[in-house]
Order: sequence, then structure tokens, then C-alpha cells
Amino acid sequence: MSDHDDILYRFLLEQAQLRGVLVHLNDSWRQVRDRADYPPVVGDLLARALTASALFTGNIKFEGSLSIQLKAAGAMNLLFAECSHDGRLRGLARWQPELPGDFRLTATAGEPLLAITIDNAVTGQRYQGLVPVDDDDPGVLFERYFERSEQLPTRVLLACDGERCAGLMLQQLPANEQNADPDAWNRVGHLLATVSPEELLGLDPERLLLRLFHEETVRVLATQPLTFGCRCSRERVAGMLRTLGREEALASVQSDGRIEVTCEFCNTHYHFDAVDVEQIFRDPAAVGTSGTEH
Repeated sequence: MSDHDDILYRFLLEQAQLRGVLVHLNDSWRQVRDRADYPPVVGDLLARALTASALFTGNIKFEGSLSIQLKAAGAMNLLFAECSHDGRLRGLARWQPELPGDFRLTATAGEPLLAITIDNAVTGQRYQGLVPVDDDDPGVLFERYFERSEQLPTRVLLACDGERCAGLMLQQLPANEQNADPDAWNRVGHLLATVSPEELLGLDPERLLLRLFHEETVRVLATQPLTFGCRCSRERVAGMLRTLGREEALASVQSDGRIEVTCEFCNTHYHFDAVDVEQIFRDPAAVGTSGTEH
């Protein structure tokens, strides 16, 4: 595996009857990281959330996106990470100047929650589960989420060294009483506990799985490349302007005769002049023509 590979592995431990997902993020994470001057503690949390968003898509069959968002007030008031069904990732965070260098999730003001949201692009339906922030380790929080909301025993390991991220998730399959191995979950859990962050980040995925689970008969079910990708578009920005209302949208035109809207995820600049705004409100399909710049 190249240091530049961004990939998701879905696999099965046939002896233990457990399913798993392994994710490596390299270039995709660096593209998210480099769009803001994130303090180390914020960058680490964002990296882990981005990795988890990719992990969680591995066991879901859907078309759409899965996002993880920190809902909180205080020194870090936004953390957002998203992965689409086809492996496109994006994320961002916002923080206040008074953010301490040793910031912890449980120190967030109010009653912070992590929201895991699945948007189904085919049906238009949205499912959201909320995770109380009662531990500083995001992996522990996600394990508790799956146990509480889906009654699925789950292990989640997340690691990041600033340049790259990796994650490993194991879940029990629905029990088959005739073939159930009562010791499998504990046995595999002990094996998982031997993995260091350096191994999770540095070893080739197939080599890591073989080293850990060679007696459990690892079968790779599918792989998927992952990449940075934003879902912004001129059409979406035009729709946002439409929701403002004609009067407020026209009031946003600057002295140079244009509205500039910048996507926070990818830094693409969208420009609309007064004629564009008028077209948007005359014709629901109009998106304006004055330009887009990356």
C-alpha cells in the first residue's frame, strides 16, 4: 500500500462470525486539514470524526451521505465530518480563541451531543442518532452509540498522527444460535487490544488484518477508494440565496456589484450579480451566470 492510498476495506471474520471495516485516510485528510489553521487538539478530533464517518458507511447499503456533528456551545462550537456512499469525504471545525491546548470533549459547555445523521438521497429520508458526550475518547462514544441505539456490540479504534488517519471497527453479526461461538467476541477483543496506533496507521491493511486475525479466517468482502470531495454547487448556492428572499439577497450585493459566497469545505468562490439574483427569483431553475472560481 502506498502512503498516499485512501481506502476502505470491508471484511468478515468467518470463524468468529464478526464483520469489520478498516479505513486509511492520507491525502483526503490532508486536504481537509489544510483548509484551516487547526489547533492540534481540534485537528485530532476532526481527523477521528472524519475517519469514523468513513468507517460507518462500510456496513450500510444506501445512496447518500453519513455525517458526524458535534452539537455544542463554548470554545469549540462546531465539528462536522461527512462521507458519501461513494467515498467522498469533507469536514470542518470552528473554535474560539480561548480554546485551551488541552481541550477535552467533556469540558464542552452545556450538554454536548454527537449527532450521527444518515441522509438517503434516493428516498429523501433522514435518520439521526444522538450520542451523549460522556467520555473524551470518540471511539468509546461511538461504541456506546451502537450498543444503545442498535444493540450491536461494537469496537471502534481510531488513530491519527497529524498527517494520516486510520480506523478499525468490529461488530457482531446477528446471532445464529446453532453456530454461535460464545467466546468469539472476547477472543477477538483481546486480539484487537494488541494493536498500537502506530500499527493501525503504518501497516498495510491486509497485512494488519492477517497479523491480528489469521486464526479467524479473514475474508475481504470489498474495497473502496476514498477521496476528498465537496457537494457544493452553483445550484445549491442559488437555492440558499432563494431561501433568503429577494430583498435580502439583493441587499447582499457588494459595492463591486456582486455577491460572493465561499464554500467553507473546499474554498470555492461563487459570484452572483444583481441580474443573477433577479433571474434566480424569476425562474426556479435559474442559477445565474456571472461565475465560479476555485
